[in-house]
Amino acid sequence: QVQLVESGGGSVQAGESLRLSCAASGMTYNNYCMGWFRQAPGKEREGVAFMNSDGTTSYADSVKGRVTIAQDGAKNTLSLQMNSLQPEDTGMYYCAAAETRVVSWRLSCQNEANYWGQGTQVTVSP
Repeated sequence: QVQLVESGGGSVQAGESLRLSCAASGMTYNNYCMGWFRQAPGKEREGVAFMNSDGTTSYADSVKGRVTIAQDGAKNTLSLQMNSLQPEDTGMYYCAAAETRVVSWRLSCQNEANYWGQGTQVTVSP
């Protein structure tokens, strides 16, 4: 059973930084993706940043240059370093993941994430 547990959210002022963490357990295969989504009140969930097991990363245009996704300790912990936070970054942030035994398949967490954490709230004040 895959479990994802987020931490690190909080309330900050615009321009400040936060580091989110996602502790992952139960993942089995070496071909996987992990990433972060966020959902602001009244808005649809959107992808923020993703990482595949080959180390490649991708970012939403709205966060490029301000956000860094990284993995510590094999696939046990995923972090999201967010700098220069803005009020529009406010939302619930969810860690997500997917894995497959098919070595040749390139997973897209943006579309294929099927494991989700409970979320951690990020609030940025002007």
